[in-house]
Amino acid sequence: MTTYTDLPTMQESVLDVAGKKIFTAQTGDGPPVLLLHGGGPGASGVSNYARNIGALAREYRVIVPDLPGYGRSTKGVDGDDPFGYLADTVRGLLDRLGLDRAHFVGNSYGGACALRLALDTPERVDRMVLMGPGGVGTTRRPVPTPGLNSLLNYYTGEGPTRPKLEKFIRTYLVFNAADVPDGIIDARYRDSIDPEVVAAPPLRRPSGPHALRTLWRMDFTRDPRLSRLPVPTLVLWGAADRVNRPSGGRMLAERMPNCDLYQVANTGHWVQFERAELFNRLCGDFLAGRR
Repeated sequence: MTTYTDLPTMQESVLDVAGKKIFTAQTGDGPPVLLLHGGGPGASGVSNYARNIGALAREYRVIVPDLPGYGRSTKGVDGDDPFGYLADTVRGLLDRLGLDRAHFVGNSYGGACALRLALDTPERVDRMVLMGPGGVGTTRRPVPTPGLNSLLNYYTGEGPTRPKLEKFIRTYLVFNAADVPDGIIDARYRDSIDPEVVAAPPLRRPSGPHALRTLWRMDFTRDPRLSRLPVPTLVLWGAADRVNRPSGGRMLAERMPNCDLYQVANTGHWVQFERAELFNRLCGDFLAGRR
């Protein structure tokens, strides 16, 4: 099984994007592909894709940022339009890297970022792979899922603890809890209690007078642009996903004119982690136009 020790040597940099510091790691040659990580506590780009970077780098220039609020990037996210804020930042990162277009791979929160970027500026996206993306049917009942509740409650109540994080990861992110090494939970817990993150958690329930407007902005199935989006898209969704409901995959396939859907059996929210070999093959082939 692939581990963190299988990662290739990566070139690391911290780039200024509209006044925000965005940590980025890169490796490989070929068409550029950005890997956008999920939004769970303690997440970061390289850790999220540790089992995929090496395989994809054989064919692509792999670019792995830490999204705003996470890892070594600037903390804080615009709570009124979080997906728009992320998309604007990643678009700015493209400009900073001198890239007119790129492929995008997004898991959960990162999938929502990629989809919003594609809706706002489809000319910047070649092909897109989404794994259990957020923002699909989020204003439809019943919401939210137990997994999403666990994620959103991490910084509330008693605050962040390792048992809370372990329960979230082993119970809700994966199908088989034994697949997750203790070291991953330890590392993510350390990152999740960064004082800057605790002071301004990047992913939380919308609140205040504009909460309803924020929720509607975060539900892509209510966006009429979805039915016109020309970007070739592959959606991979774990059939046992307990964070974002697998029915979201069917919603996207029904609405998007150029969308393939692959539902992965006996798999939770972390398709790229739990089914790394399958993911690497499907992702590499789809981005190359091999179907």
